[in-house]
Amino acid sequence: MKLFPVQRAAELDAVGPQTQWLIQDLWTDQAVGILGGEPKCCKSFLGLAMAVSVASGTACLDRFPARRTGKVLLFPAEDSLAIVRQRLQGIADAAQVLFASLPIDVITAPTLRLDTPADRQRLLLTLQKHRPILLILDPLIRLHRAEENDATQMAALLSFLRELQRRFSLAVLLVHHARKDSHSSRPGQALRGSSELHGWGDSNLYLRRKGTQLTLSTEHRAAASLDPIPLQLTQSGSALALTALDPPPAPPKTQPHPLERVRAALAQLQEPVFSVQQLRKLCAMRTQTLCAALEELTQQGELSRNAKGYQLNLPFPVSRPIDPRGNGNGKH
Repeated sequence: MKLFPVQRAAELDAVGPQTQWLIQDLWTDQAVGILGGEPKCCKSFLGLAMAVSVASGTACLDRFPARRTGKVLLFPAEDSLAIVRQRLQGIADAAQVLFASLPIDVITAPTLRLDTPADRQRLLLTLQKHRPILLILDPLIRLHRAEENDATQMAALLSFLRELQRRFSLAVLLVHHARKDSHSSRPGQALRGSSELHGWGDSNLYLRRKGTQLTLSTEHRAAASLDPIPLQLTQSGSALALTALDPPPAPPKTQPHPLERVRAALAQLQEPVFSVQQLRKLCAMRTQTLCAALEELTQQGELSRNAKGYQLNLPFPVSRPIDPRGNGNGKH
């Protein structure tokens, strides 16, 4: 019987293949996954934005570049075809691309069932003819009559989509609902139905709304995730598009008052500090500021100077860490 190949761990390749992206930082190339969120969180709108990005080569959400461009196949199970066209055209207008030139094909059948052999075969033949690089199915609940909480039933359905991904080398984006009022859960754990859905995805996107703020979270099997991204729907004439907002600036770090900095520096020392220059380096402040602080502390009776240098007059309200050598108990 032939043995399995084995290689010494130290001889394995040190550098693996780089992550390939369909849309940079949002969706890996040929990935299957979930675009999830509660109702009215713009899930379908984001799916259409990704379709326009891949079909046109423009940046999705006005920030994330499309790294691979090609045909997109879309099945919108809930919205009317007229609404889908209006939204796609508005997104294209916002991206300043000619809508009529975009290679986005829409399945216009009234239903598509992923749990029936006949519709699976029809979808397979449709993909074989049109050869998209991205398939968007929106939403999952309209695509089957299986029990979403049954891991066995959902695994069979998801395995079929994985088979399509491998057979046609395409990405599959499945729009799916999250449970209502699920903000206390991690985004992936908030999806409705079996945990198979969360574990299946190579790339997953999650939309959440809190008040008027819409936030996008990313999750990838083979790449680092981004920090949550605030989004906003913006309109200019007929152009309506989702755009990524810059995160709010971090509050400026406030420096401690010079008196506190001097107190803290002296409290950490076991011996008095002899010169102003030594103390200036410890406190990282200008000589003029330090001298003013020393004078004020002296006037307040907290500081004295003798032949050995500057030292604090204890006790005073600055904590000192316990001596790591065990000398003393850390109290003043």
